[in-house]
Amino acid sequence: MAEIDENLREEVARALDEDLGPGDVTAAATVPDEARGSARIIQKQPGVVAGLPVVDEVMRQCGVDSLDALVIEGQWREEVPVDVATAIGPAAGLLAGERTALNFLGHLSGVATLTSRFVEAVAGTGVAILDTRKTTPGLRRLEKQAVVAGGGRNHRMGLYDAILIKENHIALAGGLAKAVLAARRSRPGMPVEVECRNLDEVAYGLGTGADRLLLDNMAPDALRQAVRLRDEEGAATVLEASGGVVLETVREVAEAGVDEISIGALTHSAPSLDLSMLVEPLPS
Repeated sequence: MAEIDENLREEVARALDEDLGPGDVTAAATVPDEARGSARIIQKQPGVVAGLPVVDEVMRQCGVDSLDALVIEGQWREEVPVDVATAIGPAAGLLAGERTALNFLGHLSGVATLTSRFVEAVAGTGVAILDTRKTTPGLRRLEKQAVVAGGGRNHRMGLYDAILIKENHIALAGGLAKAVLAARRSRPGMPVEVECRNLDEVAYGLGTGADRLLLDNMAPDALRQAVRLRDEEGAATVLEASGGVVLETVREVAEAGVDEISIGALTHSAPSLDLSMLVEPLPS
């Protein structure tokens, strides 16, 4: 099995403890202690698998001998059902890890699959699809890895690694110009992004010299005008559209000329990919 970092060990341990508690009473009652099994993890729905290293760690903590991945993460598979991994070990261990492994794998694969659909929808425009901080508490790192597996890109990981000035910051700082100046002084090497809700705020944001503008809930026509304002000034400001973007509208948003589109639904609304696990007994 692959070497796993300590954060993942802890995440998996918490998930297993939530499911197993003091032990699997059904398996204890029905499965002989010496029984061994072979398990197949099956993808039953077209999409992108992501999270197999997490499954590996789940099985390791349940005492399973080995897990072998049969597919490469990040590749769309249309022909299903298909085996994506196999595992061998104590039958009780396989059953102990089954639901936790599938919960992780289904959710993360769902994130990767939805991301892949958005990426495909804007193909040829040069626009990047980004995630947001609208993630499941405790799973942000894994969900953002799944976004990358689906062809998207990560926005900031948290409040600590990028500056994004929103309306509350502006109000508390005493104005946008003051907020940008304070941010520059506090973190001179860190790019500054400013949220804009209309074209007046875009023009003002460009005037502050912000590195990036987040165009929040602006219609495609307004986005095109924002791009025109940026280009007329000859600014290198990155324009990121966000807010209410769905698969049916993302192409139109991309064709407005923005550089990036951030989509909270990638992580907060992705349906799980349908996967299952079948266990067969091995000869004693």
